[in-house]
Amino acid sequence: MAKDLAIVLNNGSINSAVATALAAQKFRPVLLYAETASPALSRARAAYDHQVAHFKPYREHVLGMPFLAGVQQEATSMSLAADTRQGTMLARHLADLLPLVATAGRFAAHYQAAAVYLGLRVGPAGDEMAQASEYVQVFNELLQLPCGQSDLEVVAPLLELEGWQVIDVGFQVNAPLDRTWSCLEQTDDPCWSCRGCRAREQAFVQSGKPDPLKAGRK
Repeated sequence: MAKDLAIVLNNGSINSAVATALAAQKFRPVLLYAETASPALSRARAAYDHQVAHFKPYREHVLGMPFLAGVQQEATSMSLAADTRQGTMLARHLADLLPLVATAGRFAAHYQAAAVYLGLRVGPAGDEMAQASEYVQVFNELLQLPCGQSDLEVVAPLLELEGWQVIDVGFQVNAPLDRTWSCLEQTDDPCWSCRGCRAREQAFVQSGKPDPLKAGRK
């Protein structure tokens, strides 16, 4: 397999859509989704399926990981939230990424992929940014050294961005922001009152860009 593939961890969030779009500029993406609940109950899974239809990846895999149920919902709802900047929560979130990164590394070895893309974002705050950067470096070393993947790179292109900057980048790379889910609720439409929805709304307002989920309902 040529080294033109990248594994992308995608959970249906805005960060996932933008990270996938960035990966697709350099590589043919292979998308991975951690299934933590019944697809019929997962709006995040529906958003992921819509993103698969948009990106038309080289391959896509839905992996049964019910033990990550809380992690998946948190990762989706906090994709644009500042809550990850709280020290203990950030540490837990980074630790929770370990099984996902390890799984992505195994798929990267199978496909002989050149990179693993994460939609992880913590913003530019000094201590939190340093902590997250160190974790990403550890992820690289874990995959490169003991796993024998010396050329494999773990990439977190959104790591130091503010939420509004992710939106701005998303518009620049034509990410399918209309095919994303940030709400904590499993309803047909976003509730626009939960933490995830409020963070999403704030990011779009600060970016000066219209949210396609709201525009599509007018």
